[in-house]
Order: sequence, then C-alpha cells, then structure tokens
Amino acid sequence: MPPQLLEMVADRFKALAEPARLCILDTLRRGESTVGDLADRTGLHPANVSKHLQLLHQNGFVERRKEGLYVHYRLSDERVNALCDMMCGKIQEEAEAQRKVFED
Repeated sequence: MPPQLLEMVADRFKALAEPARLCILDTLRRGESTVGDLADRTGLHPANVSKHLQLLHQNGFVERRKEGLYVHYRLSDERVNALCDMMCGKIQEEAEAQRKVFED
C-alpha cells in the first residue's frame, strides 16, 4: 500500500482513538439515532455528541439524514459494524482470558 494511503488509514484510526466516539459507534450499531437520543443512551452531553459525530462523519464512519428539525445518524457501512465486531470481540476475548487466569 502506498505511504499516502497508509497515512489516510492512520488518520481514520485516529478518529476512533477516543472512548466516547467508540461508545457512539457502538450505540449506532443498534440503529439510527439523533444527537439527543445518543446523548441519553451514552450519558454524554449533547454538544459533545454533536462534536464527535461531526468528526465521525468527516472520516466516513457515520452518515446523516435530515428529517424536519432533526438529523438522524447511522453507521455509514456494514464494514464499520464489522470493524467494531472484530476489535471489540478481540478485546473481550482477551479480557475473559485474563479474568480466568486470575480466578484460577
């Protein structure tokens, strides 16, 4: 892969290097939501949710759809969901393995 593309990939991963954004993505895996809905579900302040959604949108992780006064957000692609599954699943497996070691 050319260095310029690797730089773009690194920038995309930087956008994910924030627990609040990962929480928002995880919440959006369950379906489309507005900023207010996401704030309620994540416990984040609506202004922070909006800021994080803007960055996630700029990096292609979420799409938005305006309906009246509301903007609805959803994952942009099934691959975003697959990426979350892969990374979260791996971390959960490692945490479970560590828990078992400490229990034994």
